[in-house]
Order: sequence, then structure tokens, then C-alpha cells
Amino acid sequence: MVRRKAVQTLTMRITHKFSRAVSIGLLSVTWLCASAQTTKSITLTEALAAATQNIDTQISKQLLSAARADITAANRAPLPLLSSSVSQIDLQNGIGAGSWLTDKRIDKNIGLDWTWERGNKRTLRTETATQAANAGAQDLSETLTQQKLLASNAFFDLYAAQERITQVKAIAASAGLLADAAAKRLAAGDLSAQDAARSQIEAERAKNDLQLAEQERARAELSLNLILDLGPQKLIANVPQATSSKAYGQMLHEKLTTLSIEDRADVRAAVARTEAAKSALNSALALRTNDITLGTAFDHWPGTSRRLLTFRMQMPLQLGALGGYTFGGEIARAEAQLAIAEAALERVRHTAYNDGQRLVQDLQSSQTRAANYSEGIAPQARRVAEQAELAYNKGALSLTDLLETRRTWRATTLEAIAAQVDFEKSLSAWTIRTGAMK
Repeated sequence: MVRRKAVQTLTMRITHKFSRAVSIGLLSVTWLCASAQTTKSITLTEALAAATQNIDTQISKQLLSAARADITAANRAPLPLLSSSVSQIDLQNGIGAGSWLTDKRIDKNIGLDWTWERGNKRTLRTETATQAANAGAQDLSETLTQQKLLASNAFFDLYAAQERITQVKAIAASAGLLADAAAKRLAAGDLSAQDAARSQIEAERAKNDLQLAEQERARAELSLNLILDLGPQKLIANVPQATSSKAYGQMLHEKLTTLSIEDRADVRAAVARTEAAKSALNSALALRTNDITLGTAFDHWPGTSRRLLTFRMQMPLQLGALGGYTFGGEIARAEAQLAIAEAALERVRHTAYNDGQRLVQDLQSSQTRAANYSEGIAPQARRVAEQAELAYNKGALSLTDLLETRRTWRATTLEAIAAQVDFEKSLSAWTIRTGAMK
């Protein structure tokens, strides 16, 4: 029995040491990873520039290169065909003696054939590829715009998270001071245990709010880094000074100039695809014009002549009696593709119009909301909280009223941050979109 207990004790010690070693190892790895990460302060301009170099934009650039290569492939005439053959081999009487090239009775020839494309096929084919490349160029422009919009939203989400940490930290510090003061008053017999406990609970809640704000900041940082592809490093959104929503409101109407949706890259891409579909339909119709293959051959036939020349011409016969095909399938498909492109163009125009109206409405409403909070609601809530703090210290206000005032101040502060960030996002989105349309 004693031996069994000794073995159990030894096993527990070994397990404890192993667990401790693993914990130390994990902490070391975590510390090394954290120390390996560099801290980068990034501005909105830098974030937008990085967004234009991420993986999505690189893919769009390669797609554009492929589309431009299609132009080179389309803009060429059919290659000439070189042919060679031997014929008239007499298996009954033999081919005679002598050299295979000059004496044996074998008809040898070498020929050259070239197809004459008719119906303007090459021009139409090249036009189709050119319009497709134009659509690819506009797709790249739209991709850059979309990536900038994503980067802008993620950047201001990180900035909002940083501002929330600053404000929540200040609120948590104030709640901690109140809890310490309540503890001293409780020890002096000047405050009930219930009120002291409530003050301590409020301080603990403020600490939890700070932890939550730090977690939100970490998530916002990961989201921004995912868009920018900057690698494992800590990002800090550097906003030198928040945009004054009140001052901006005076020139808001000048900024909201009406821009034609036809200037948007997605609309221009849809227009180019429609033109490409029209060219493809014309190319399908041109198939009804027969191509002619012209050829010539030089024959060498010992015993008859060593220099025989042949000319030939070939073309398909599209005769109904012979089962001729008039390319109805290709034409019907091209017509369907054109109808799809035209419908897609109308849908893109409708979406672009609605998106433009949304940008205007978001900018106007967010500007008004941010101005109301920054100029009226938030400062007033802070003054009320400071007055309540002073009144509570003088015994003119109950703890319940003080805590309620503090909660109002906290909620108003966070709402003011959200309102300002919404305005920054809307302004940035409008600037990016209108800048891309100029």
C-alpha cells in the first residue's frame, strides 16, 4: 500500500513537471511570435495604396494580360500549309531503277495552300477580342475601387476600435477610482456595504468592457491585414485628425455633384461586353460567307516531265440538297449571348444608380448624426457625468443616480465614436467612388 502511494506521488510529480514544461514552452513560443511581429502605423492613404497591390488585384491584372493576349491571337490570318506527297506508284510493273529522287517512276510533289478568309472575319474576330480586353481593363479598375472600399472600411473599423479602447480605458479608470473611494468610505463608516459593492461591480464591468474592446481591436486588425496582405505585423490606424462633420456640412452640397453612372468602371465594363457580344454575333453571321483555299503544287514525274505545276481552289458547298449547314447554331448562340449581355448591362446600370443614391444618403445622414453627437450630445453627456460626480462627492446625489449617469455617458461616448466613424466611412467611400469616375 505504501509502495503504491509512493508510485502515485512520483507519477503526479512527473506529470506536474511535464505540464509545467509544456506550459513554459507554449509561453515561450507565444512570446517569440509576439516579439517577431513588428508594429506598423499606417495611414488611410497607405492602406488604400496597399489594397491596390493585394492578391485580388494581382489576379485581375493577370486576367487583363490574358485578355490582351487574345487580341494578338485573334488578329492574324490563317497560316499557309506546306504539303508533300508521292503517288502513281506502279505495283504491277515496278518503279524502275535509279535514284528515288530523279529516276524512279514515282510522281512526287510539294505544294503550298493558303486560306482566304472572306466576310471580314479577321477584323470582327479582333474587334471581339479588343472589346473583351476593354471590359477586362474596366474590371481591373472596378476591382481596385472595390479593394479600396474594403480597405477603407477595415481601416476605420480599426480606428474605431482604438478609439473605443481609449474611451473605455478612461471610463474604467474613473470607475476604479470611484470603487476605491467607496471602499475608503465603507471603512470609515460613511457608506453602506451595498453601495460599496455596487461601486466595485461597476468597476469590474468596466474592466470587462475594456477586455472586450481589446478583442474587437484584434479582430479589426486581422480584417485589415487580410485585405492588405501585409504579413504578420501589428497595425495601428493613424488618423491625424478626425474630419470635422460640422465644417464639412457647409460644403456638402458642393461635394455631392451629380455624376453620370456611365462613368463608373462596372458600367463601362458591361458596355464593352455588350459590344464584344455584338462583334461575336457579326462573326457568327460572317461564317455564312465561304472561305476559299488557294493552292499550288510542283510535280516531278520521270518519263513524262520533271517540272509539272498544279493550281487548285477549294471551298465548302453549303447546298441544302447536299446536307449543307448554314451555321444556325453558332448564330443562335451568339444572339443569346448578346441578349444576356444587354440584360446584364441594364442590371449593372440599375445597381450603379442605386449605389450612387445610397452613397449620397449615407453621407448626408452620417454627417448630420456625427455633427449632432460631436457638437451636442457627447459634450453634454460628459458635463452631466462630471456634475453628477461632483454632486455625489458632496452627498447631494445618490449612488444609483451617479451610476445611471455614468452608464449614459459611456453609451453616449461609444455612440459618438460610431457616428464619427460612420461619417468617415461614408466620406471615404464617396471620395473613392467619385475619384474613380473622373
